Amino acid sequence: MTKAYTGGCACGAIRYEIASEPVFSNHCQCRQCQHKSGTGHGSYLSFVGRKDVQLSGQATSWDMTADSGKVKTRSFCPTCGAPVFQTYPAMPDVITIHAASLDEPERFQPQAVTYASRGHGWDLLDPALVKFDTMPPAQ
Repeated sequence: MTKAYTGGCACGAIRYEIASEPVFSNHCQCRQCQHKSGTGHGSYLSFVGRKDVQLSGQATSWDMTADSGKVKTRSFCPTCGAPVFQTYPAMPDVITIHAASLDEPERFQPQAVTYASRGHGWDLLDPALVKFDTMPPAQ
């Protein structure tokens, strides 16, 4: 097993430790991620296996409907406002963390850009990354 992924919010009130490897790491350029991040995209690591995730602290959450019509729950710190993770009622074993919340952000290795069709010319991402116009199908 590799070293656990650790991180949390900006003020430290929410912390996580994940003892598995991400199944997908991406930049997302959908409008919802642009609004959430205040910039051109969000950057994420998704993990399967909630048993491998330890969370501490109390997050505030809100539900939103994705383009797929499915709900995703975004969770953030009520004190500092930093976004920390997302969960999905339709996929209860999946958790997605925000790359900037990692204690070691250099561990984030994006594999793809999702919703590239909604990207802005000023949001320059690695041109070598695979780009999907929307979300790729689950495998």
